[in-house]
Amino acid sequence: MNQQADEYLEAWKAKQELAERLIPLIGQLYRDHDVVMSVHGRSLVGRSAIDVIRAHSYARKIDDVELPLDETARVVEALAAIQPGPVSLDLALLVNGFRQSGADDLEAYLREHLAPAIGTERKTGTDVVLYGFGRIGRLLARIIIDHSGSGNTLNLRAIVVRKGSENDLVKRANLLRRDSVHGPFNGIIKVLEEENAILANGVRIQVIYSDDPASVDYTGYGIENAILVDNTGRWRDAEGLGQHLRNRGIARVLLTAPGKGDMLNVVYGVNSHAITDEHTIVSAASCTTNAITPVLKVLNDTFGVKRGHVETVHAYTNDQNLIDNFHKGDRRGRSAALNMVLTETGAAKAVAKALPEFEGKLTGNAIRVPTPDVSMAVLNLQFGREVTRDEINSHLERVALTGALRTQIDYVESPEIVSTDFVGSNRAGIVDGLATIASGDSAVLYVWYDNEYGYSCQVVRIIEQLAGSHPAHLPARTD
Repeated sequence: MNQQADEYLEAWKAKQELAERLIPLIGQLYRDHDVVMSVHGRSLVGRSAIDVIRAHSYARKIDDVELPLDETARVVEALAAIQPGPVSLDLALLVNGFRQSGADDLEAYLREHLAPAIGTERKTGTDVVLYGFGRIGRLLARIIIDHSGSGNTLNLRAIVVRKGSENDLVKRANLLRRDSVHGPFNGIIKVLEEENAILANGVRIQVIYSDDPASVDYTGYGIENAILVDNTGRWRDAEGLGQHLRNRGIARVLLTAPGKGDMLNVVYGVNSHAITDEHTIVSAASCTTNAITPVLKVLNDTFGVKRGHVETVHAYTNDQNLIDNFHKGDRRGRSAALNMVLTETGAAKAVAKALPEFEGKLTGNAIRVPTPDVSMAVLNLQFGREVTRDEINSHLERVALTGALRTQIDYVESPEIVSTDFVGSNRAGIVDGLATIASGDSAVLYVWYDNEYGYSCQVVRIIEQLAGSHPAHLPARTD
């Protein structure tokens, strides 16, 4: 038994050694050439050796076998020699494709299959301004900073807030540095008091104090043609948000809340293709709309949804009261920490803004519960034909692993999983397969979602599309 235990440990140590060898190469290609590497959608940039090993193990869900680290190492070393331009690479597809091709020359194989990215020029980064620095604003800052790499994608240049106190700058920096839900900032933060700026992992963020959205000259801070992300929720129509466009330096505005009127409400991956150059103001819809719309789309495309009801079990939010006090909204004045609070949600109706075929098909309500993050949407649906639990689950699992919406939808089957397990999930929604119920032409599905971080990831995807900074994804999938 001791010999067997030693063999397991030695095999593990060998994996660690290979993973540690990959990390500097992955980082160098990312920083110098904007090459983003992943394994079936699991990013390897900025990850630890354990994370790299875990991503290779995850490949078993798709390929039935663990992705061999030694084969990946050969591909990464060859990529370091080729040095392609900006591109998002799936190492699993490259490794499997080379093995199945029977070819002998790995570098020649890679040059052929990555030809669109070889010799391409790096794009100039797009300036981003965060108007408001609350829960979503700070998470957007973390994600954009983490994605900064060589500085040729999104450049977080400034945050705009109302000054709260004399030590406002230090407090803002500390809120970015520490978070009770999402943990510490991954890096180093410094306060540049004389410049009224925050330095986070080398990214200089100007802090601008303003009470008027139409009175900031951003060009005075060296900001040009920026995308402004309004996280305040104070203005939700085109007229109110249009105030930002009157400022020099701002080219487009993205709202992190459901937009009113005829504003384009975008759920990335579902209707993000509808964004054109003429859309100077767009909405990223709500966290719940982002969680359920991708799932509803794939179910409707395959089974045909006739009607349904969405019940959201939602973490409490900052607009509720910790203890009973006056609130303009019904029931929301009661203590968020002590009560389940029944309230309204516009998410069901908002689905139709991204998927017009759902117009009039969905109703919805919400229950705010005493947890700070991670929510659940319960989808009670009637389909156009009879369905089985296995049929629904198999389809959703396949979509989550290899489908076009795999960056929006995840799928889990675990009898022990609970809400805190989804804190930090970068998917818009995660289907809990063990909870699915089906009978005749009806089914009930349970979709978890990190209403803060998962939604923020969707917002960043829209920002990247507005900036035109999405790299090509290679090799192209055939599924």
